[in-house]
Amino acid sequence: QVQLVESGGGLVQAGGSLNLSCVASGFSFRFYSISWIRQAPRKEREAISCMSSRDRRAYYADSVKGRFTISRDEAKKTLYLQMDSLKPEDTAVYYCATGGAMTYSCPDSWADAKLNYGYWGQGTQVTVSQ
Repeated sequence: QVQLVESGGGLVQAGGSLNLSCVASGFSFRFYSISWIRQAPRKEREAISCMSSRDRRAYYADSVKGRFTISRDEAKKTLYLQMDSLKPEDTAVYYCATGGAMTYSCPDSWADAKLNYGYWGQGTQVTVSQ
């Protein structure tokens, strides 16, 4: 069955870095764009980055642009999120998601918090201290 498994979260001081991974299985990873979404306590879900499978074009929310870098390794069926210059407001559970509205290319609505994803991982906690 389809599985997305995130890892790499943890506790880091402000200004530090983390590299998240999302390992995919059970579907043709190379045919799907895939996103990172985060959910902080008492805040709305936020899609922060998407990478197309067609041309590996990357998209970023303004809140993370210039600090986070998305990438993917087709051979390893893995999506990554390199997070640098972390801030306390980056504290959240981070999920990878695909399927549903996600096809070869990130949809124009990729940043829509209510976008339909068919598949989600279980999430990994990122906590950034002052």
